[in-house]
Amino acid sequence: MGIDFKGRVAIVTGAGGGLGRQHALALARRGAKVLVNDLGGARDGSGGSVSAADAVVAEIRAAGGEAMANGASVTDFAAVQAMVQQAMDAWGRVDILVNNAGILRDKSFAKMDLADFALVMNVHLMGAVHCSKAVWDIMAAQKYGRIVMTTSSSGLYGNFGQSNYGAAKMALVGLMQTLAIEGAKNDIRVNCLAPTAATRMTEGLMPEAVLQALQPEAVVPAMLVLASQDAPTRTILCAGAGTFEAANITLTQGLYLGMGEQVPEALAARLAEVTERAGEMVPESGAAQGSHEVGKAMAGRLPA
Repeated sequence: MGIDFKGRVAIVTGAGGGLGRQHALALARRGAKVLVNDLGGARDGSGGSVSAADAVVAEIRAAGGEAMANGASVTDFAAVQAMVQQAMDAWGRVDILVNNAGILRDKSFAKMDLADFALVMNVHLMGAVHCSKAVWDIMAAQKYGRIVMTTSSSGLYGNFGQSNYGAAKMALVGLMQTLAIEGAKNDIRVNCLAPTAATRMTEGLMPEAVLQALQPEAVVPAMLVLASQDAPTRTILCAGAGTFEAANITLTQGLYLGMGEQVPEALAARLAEVTERAGEMVPESGAAQGSHEVGKAMAGRLPA
């Protein structure tokens, strides 16, 4: 049985070009009704026109699919609510949200204008918050939802000149962790996709041969799995050039050192043991860190 989306309704933000367009086309090809959202602005977020979204809708309809365009900025919660209402009025449900909208304002931190930091945080992080919030009650009521956040290796691992973008992209991982926990009882599964793809956002940054390997289409299978009925939850899937990986935020076994005047020196001297990755774990929730620490403390205090 293949992955199919018949009867499902999807909203894809930033779907006028690049990766978002590929997401929208792929979901439609497999039977989803797709609301194609795109502000139609420049790569830095300036300007706006619904023509990019309209073109993708025309493409979906030409192939026999169902789609609608929407030009809301994800930074405007009222406009986002109206966008979700547009999907509800037309199709009566929202099953899938792919938070893909984003902009770049790259500069080294020393040279970066704080307005450029705030705007990038606003589009990537608050944009995803607005869209997720606008669909959350609908998904909870229908006891079904699939939300895909778009994170990035720049957030997970850092990238020169992208402190704003990286901070926003890592924040989406934190958002995903808690929404996945809170959504579980209503079968709302929340995941992150970390794509490596050559799009308008990466133009001029890579040699041609590399750009050829990094087709945005190569990332789409990961999105389809994360948006599907059998999707995992709380998973960070990485994808690029036909390769798929998972990223995890792990906790090492650590070391019980107790409390006292000399603990800072002991910690400094034994830091390599604390950071040793053998036996590291992926905690089920934030509380697991505390449980681990208290467990170590209790064991550390027991007389031998």
